[in-house]
Amino acid sequence: MPIPDDVTGEEIDPDVRQELMSLPKGLAEDVSRNLVMVAQLIDEEPERAYEYSRVALRLASRVAAVREAAGFAAYATQKYSEALAEFRAARRMSGGVELWPVMADCERGMGRPERALAMAGEPEVQKLDKAGQVEMRLVAAGARRDMDQLDAAIVTLQSPELASGAVHPWTARLRYAYADALLAAGRESEAREWFAKALEADKDGATDASDRLAELDGVEFVDAFDDSEDEVLEAVEGVEDVSVEDVSVEDEIDDLDDEDEDEDEDYDGDVR
Repeated sequence: MPIPDDVTGEEIDPDVRQELMSLPKGLAEDVSRNLVMVAQLIDEEPERAYEYSRVALRLASRVAAVREAAGFAAYATQKYSEALAEFRAARRMSGGVELWPVMADCERGMGRPERALAMAGEPEVQKLDKAGQVEMRLVAAGARRDMDQLDAAIVTLQSPELASGAVHPWTARLRYAYADALLAAGRESEAREWFAKALEADKDGATDASDRLAELDGVEFVDAFDDSEDEVLEAVEGVEDVSVEDVSVEDEIDDLDDEDEDEDEDYDGDVR
């Protein structure tokens, strides 16, 4: 697949670049450029990102970072079985546990929430950092909701991290998930409170908490500039087109002369 000339591969994360040093230089450059494209496209154009990830995978399938990137690209396109296989391969190669929550979420995506819940209780969760543990809690709550266990989902999200007033990168998403679970359980006033708290923590617009709040408040947004073509045509209906050529300079001078003559006839005062 074509890659823009300004993508050099140097934009890649230093840790990933270190992993790619095991490859011949030219191959490492090709792989890194494809991985850069995956990172650039995965949010807005996941299908294209997926295609670049497949190229990188064909070139360097024995590099953990490549398998991980392929997993995330498959995950972004809802190819959960494929994503899980890539994440498992990356984990075997790296020996880390960072991918545990997203692996559990793949189980949810494949319609196996009970497996996701089982993973939430495994020892690997204790090895995760705080962000990873919060992510695992979100996945577990989602699995509870998949199984129509709304009250259990709410309890799952109730944690010191939720109660804390400190704002972390995961705070908005945790509060939003809690608000959404409360709303699903019919606890609207509490849900509104937590959507507001999610919005307060959401500095990067990671959630649509503002829209959910507006919906609860019965506010409807109307785009004032979204006039249809029919409305525009109706506004100008009956107006004749006038071009510059339709009015000559001579006509304008004649009109001015007529005005001057009228003024002279009406004026009967003394001239001094």
